[in-house]
Amino acid sequence: MRPLISLATWLILLAATAVAPPAAQAQADVPPVIAKFKAKDPGMEKIFSDAVGYAVFPTVGKGGLGIGGARGKGWVYQRGGLIGRSTLTQVSIGFQFGGQAYSEIVFFQTRQALDNFKLGHLKLDAQASAVALTARASTDLAYRDGVAIVTMAKGGLMYEASVGGQKFSFTPVGK
Repeated sequence: MRPLISLATWLILLAATAVAPPAAQAQADVPPVIAKFKAKDPGMEKIFSDAVGYAVFPTVGKGGLGIGGARGKGWVYQRGGLIGRSTLTQVSIGFQFGGQAYSEIVFFQTRQALDNFKLGHLKLDAQASAVALTARASTDLAYRDGVAIVTMAKGGLMYEASVGGQKFSFTPVGK
């Protein structure tokens, strides 16, 4: 069993680092990602304007073989202004095989939700669910404790029936 775990860990790290762009490129990728979300669902314009803040992860790499993980670097905005950087980390266990890349935006409906995120208190458990971006994703968007997540596939193929959660870090701009 140990060789399988080692192989799975290696595959996860390889998949996550293969799609993670350098930080400067990732920040430059934010406006096009936001534009794609708004183009796919025009209702997202209102979600962005109503949100107290949001974290944009242009590319999240995800891979798994029994044990899986995902990682992505993102940028955090409050009322449209850049306030910090973030890293998304996810570990999951269960039936899963493959790898994929996607974009993710975490919306904060309240100041308290954004403050919890900045303090590192936001951990999304297996009960939290992301809405996959479709032409009507904004109408299905449900906030849980002031937080909502929308994702958009970029590529890859992954079979999955697993449980896990996401954890985020936050570093203010300038540090």
